[in-house]
Amino acid sequence: MKKLCALILALVITFSFAACGEGGGSGQSVAVFYYTYSDPYISTVRASLSKSLEDLGVEYQEYDSNSSQTTQAEQVQTAITKGATCLVVNIVETGSDDAAEKLVQQAKSADIPIIFFNREVSDKIVSSYDKCAFVGTDAAEAGHMQGELIAKFLLENYGSVDINGDGKISYVLFKGQDGNAEAEYRTKYAVEDANRLLSDAGKPPLSFYNPNNRDRYLVDKNGNWSAAAANEYMTTILTEYTEKGKNMVECVICNNDGMAEGAITALNTAGYNDGKGRTIPVFGVDATEAAQELIRAGKMTGTIKQDAQGMAETISHLARNIAGGKGLLDGTESMNVDENVAKIRVPYGIFTGE
Repeated sequence: MKKLCALILALVITFSFAACGEGGGSGQSVAVFYYTYSDPYISTVRASLSKSLEDLGVEYQEYDSNSSQTTQAEQVQTAITKGATCLVVNIVETGSDDAAEKLVQQAKSADIPIIFFNREVSDKIVSSYDKCAFVGTDAAEAGHMQGELIAKFLLENYGSVDINGDGKISYVLFKGQDGNAEAEYRTKYAVEDANRLLSDAGKPPLSFYNPNNRDRYLVDKNGNWSAAAANEYMTTILTEYTEKGKNMVECVICNNDGMAEGAITALNTAGYNDGKGRTIPVFGVDATEAAQELIRAGKMTGTIKQDAQGMAETISHLARNIAGGKGLLDGTESMNVDENVAKIRVPYGIFTGE
């Protein structure tokens, strides 16, 4: 009997150590901080990441920072105090290094890894701590892809898009958040690349609907990339810029699908984009399920797919490394890792419903 008990105990100990190596039962506690639960794309990432972490078998706690960097910093400290062994952060403020630097210092003081995702932090921040990484996208790639998508569609449908027949396309662009790398690059390259391709085809550049707006975009003043902000802007625009007035906005460019949804709602109210009558082309970024449904219904033109599942799986891979006591970037050789800095890029794609 003693031998049997000893054998059973040995098997239990062996199993426990094996579980630790895979993350299950390892005492790992991952704290995940989202800049806001209300962002449609972030909601998709959240669902995918939660499933990935559950499959991994580690405990995790989620936090909604509700677009407040102060709240996020307090949440990070609370998680550390509660014994978090890994911080996964969708940072609120991206306009400077200050917020990210403070979070890294909190992680350093606790000697635990910190993984930033989606909202990019600088190379300097990531390189300042050997247990820090970033998982996101190549911010410029979405802008380039969107510019190509817009130009292709316009060149194939120029006559029908040019409602007032003046030979050029007027547009509005909803930016999102000032200072955010994704917003800046999408705003820049969507228009620049579209104009380059239009010029190559002998067409004039896109014309911003309001010549008095020197920025050539409208920004969500709350920094939330929200459908509500785009809806409010578009509703106001449609009271002044109309087919009857021969100054109708002929193309809508959005830095994310949430703002595209808001713009489409306003267009629907004004009698456009209902899938039956005239449709103003609307372009977004993210390829959320809602956007895909709008595209299939003929109410939205196209979007750039930001792979939420791919991002979640990459984050989970790093979390698995941490749980198994491996190097943070172990097993990432087949991924798009930047040279000389621990940043992993998840590629974009184009979605037009085809």
